[in-house]
Amino acid sequence: TINFPSLTLAYIGDGVYEMAIRCYLLKQGIRKPEELHHKAVEYVKATFQSRFYHELLPYLSEEEEAVLKRGRNSKSGHQPKHADVQDYRKSTAVEALVGALYLAGRTERLDEVFARLFALIEREERNQSCK
Repeated sequence: TINFPSLTLAYIGDGVYEMAIRCYLLKQGIRKPEELHHKAVEYVKATFQSRFYHELLPYLSEEEEAVLKRGRNSKSGHQPKHADVQDYRKSTAVEALVGALYLAGRTERLDEVFARLFALIEREERNQSCK
């Protein structure tokens, strides 16, 4: 495992996660910058990442789960403005895991994690279109 503080892993993971979301949206055929931005914001916000945290948890190795929990328990000293503290911590955990996988060069595993993320997004989109 990569031996960086959890918040450092989350910092890197935030960028990797957002880039993955942006590329996914482009592959979905979205081309208008305003629509890209609004969709990306929807999937990078803490409340969505918190849902992804719960989706991902059963599929993690012990080592990955340890990184996730360390990220969730880290104290940033930052008060989230648009999310409750629990969602914010779970989103930090997801970002820490993504950062750890990225820095470890575990691109195949990162692709598996993102495949689960994209499946969750597609389920959300289907559910919204049924309403």
